[in-house]
Amino acid sequence: MSSTTEPVAPLQPDSADLPAPHPGVPAFPAGYAPYAAPQQDRLTRFVQRKWRDSPVWVAPAAMLVCMAGAVGYTLGTHPTEANAGAAPSCLLKLTTGFICPGCGGTRAAWFLLHGDVPAAARHHALFVFAVPFLLYMYVAWSGQRLFRWKLPELNLSPGVIGAFIAVWAAFSLLRNLPWAPFAAFYV
Repeated sequence: MSSTTEPVAPLQPDSADLPAPHPGVPAFPAGYAPYAAPQQDRLTRFVQRKWRDSPVWVAPAAMLVCMAGAVGYTLGTHPTEANAGAAPSCLLKLTTGFICPGCGGTRAAWFLLHGDVPAAARHHALFVFAVPFLLYMYVAWSGQRLFRWKLPELNLSPGVIGAFIAVWAAFSLLRNLPWAPFAAFYV
């Protein structure tokens, strides 16, 4: 047996040994990686730094302020007494006569805030279905973030989300059909 050691070949070839990616285009010079990750811009670094340095209560409080603004808007505009041309109006319904996927959501929220679930479901059944899940997800997230509560999380798989979007799309199409029984969905 020989005690001399032979040099071991590298596991990956040096970038200078790689063939050119396209004819006429030189390979990467030695020491350079074929792809360098882009640097983040100043705005992204600023937002991420503020997010990292902010107190834990800021995000749940900001979401609560947004929800309170939506509730205040809904209660202040009284959407059940407005017709299609009144402000605030739905531009799509006003110009085409068709109702969009969210049409009736503000009225449904108004009826929910007043405790009339059947009337809310009449205006937008899928909104009424989704509200309890959205509220629970907010409470579980903010409770865990602020108070370390261990509420069970709703882990929605991509299939469940896709199925909900498909049902919402079908609901949106069916409620625009002018004959029975679909005319009952028109609001």
